[in-house]
Amino acid sequence: MATLGRLSRRVIATSLSGHLRHHRNHKLLLLGRRSLATEAQSAIKESPDRVKWDYRGQRQIIPLGQWDPKVAVDAYVAPNVVLAGQVTVYDGASVWNGAVLRGDLNKITVGFCANVQEKCVVHAAWSSPTGLPAETLVDRYVTVGAYSLLRSCTIEPECIIGQHCILMEGSLVETNSILEAGSVLPPGRRIPSGELWAGNPARFVRTLTHEEIKEIPKLATAVNDLANAHFSEFLPYSTIYLEVEKLKKSFGISI
Repeated sequence: MATLGRLSRRVIATSLSGHLRHHRNHKLLLLGRRSLATEAQSAIKESPDRVKWDYRGQRQIIPLGQWDPKVAVDAYVAPNVVLAGQVTVYDGASVWNGAVLRGDLNKITVGFCANVQEKCVVHAAWSSPTGLPAETLVDRYVTVGAYSLLRSCTIEPECIIGQHCILMEGSLVETNSILEAGSVLPPGRRIPSGELWAGNPARFVRTLTHEEIKEIPKLATAVNDLANAHFSEFLPYSTIYLEVEKLKKSFGISI
């Protein structure tokens, strides 16, 4: 019995020492892995070409490949607008709430003092089946009404596009023209200068008077003035006022 007791104690001691040794080796392995991970993380340097994304919610400016949307300093782009790819918004232009300008296939241009109103969708195709330019151009002093859809079309200076209009590939609206609300301009269709068109598909209604033509740029200017009032209320970041206060304090300016 004594011999059996000594053998059992020896077996228990051996198994315990083996278990402790295995546990110690496991801990050393984990520490080694952590140290290697720390060294690897410290060795990785961030590339200066890496795009700094903003993850606070919906991204307003979305670069695609080599194309980065360009917005003029005094252009107003509402906070929940999406600009993607080859989009250029010129001086004095305004793009209003909920609009989407997707220039992933071709160029989109919003000219001087033009405005694209709420919930509009502007897109451009690779090419136009009509052989006309496939990029989308909203030229200077153009007003595009809310909920309109523009795709690979050209709108020359000083035009009005009514609400809920659809302009399809290759369509052209010449200067000093008006397209009534809810109209559809088929592919390749042209609205001559100084005319009023309406319907689905859009058809000639009448020639605009001189007084009506003079009111077209006035409407775009009025929208631009309204955009300036909104522009002062929507700063790029919600906490920018803190940075402004710090800057004023550093110059000794009372807040």
